[in-house]
Amino acid sequence: MPPVPARNADLHGLAPDTCPVALLLVDVVSDFDFPDGDQLLEQARPAIERMVGLVRRARGAGVPVVYANDNFGRWQDDFSAVVRRALRPESPARDLASRIRPGPEDYVVLKPKHSAFFQTPLETVFAHLGTQTLVLAGFTGDVCLLATAIDANMRDFRLVVPSDTVASVNPADNEAALAYLRRVADAETPAAADVDFEELIAAVSDAT
Repeated sequence: MPPVPARNADLHGLAPDTCPVALLLVDVVSDFDFPDGDQLLEQARPAIERMVGLVRRARGAGVPVVYANDNFGRWQDDFSAVVRRALRPESPARDLASRIRPGPEDYVVLKPKHSAFFQTPLETVFAHLGTQTLVLAGFTGDVCLLATAIDANMRDFRLVVPSDTVASVNPADNEAALAYLRRVADAETPAAADVDFEELIAAVSDAT
């Protein structure tokens, strides 16, 4: 048996892409069956509509799309089980889950706590992808997305958080979280339609 190399460039085939920009979606696959889930779903619907277009443009630009999702305490579940649960006929968000679920070319990570970086392989995946700029979208803006963004900032990623692809139970809390990220994490918060993935890729190349 040949020795395993000290550093594998593509995580043994599990991260074959290389791109300085990645799109990270936090907790977007859900049946919203939890306290305040109905209120969050009301705010999430328009955000997901814009997110669908963002995902399509990222894939078209060769930008890796990474899903980081809660397992909702179901430790026996894998990501496919999370998707199946969101797609159940009785799920109030079934129509949204069918549009935003991961494709075969995307990356998926289950997270045990608020931040997508906490005790997950996310940092290793981004290292192998060569990610320097994160476009970050998802839910909730004032909890899991906020925690993920702060952790990303501590890891020196450039942060782009399309403001209309982020939602929280309370819209005022959502706006406060975005303002906090602009002030503390130097996050850019354009509209999703104004995110130009080719421009973001070129900016990294120009900087190096």
